[in-house]
Amino acid sequence: MSRDDPQVRLRHMLDYAREAVGLIRDRQRADLDRDRTLGLAILRCVGIVGEAASRVPADVQRRYPDIPWPQIIGMRNRLAHGYDIVDYDIVWNTVTHDPPPLIAELAKISTANP
Repeated sequence: MSRDDPQVRLRHMLDYAREAVGLIRDRQRADLDRDRTLGLAILRCVGIVGEAASRVPADVQRRYPDIPWPQIIGMRNRLAHGYDIVDYDIVWNTVTHDPPPLIAELAKISTANP
């Protein structure tokens, strides 16, 4: 499978969304303020999910309307271009609330398209 294959990009999204969830397991919002490595790791995971999403072709994105493509890609862009004004409250809220439905949807896609 080529790295340009949309299934590879979807798999990257799934893997890094799961990784982000794993990083916050048993953590609190204050941990982002105390643990720079945790914050950087979460930002990296969220960034990769967004970058991978941006590389999924539009026709494939249209096939999966339950995935909030613009929001995922927009978050990546905000983190990459506004690196100096990251609001960790928003990052925490995003990582604690958004991945479970995204992971479920991506897992369904992955199962349907091995």
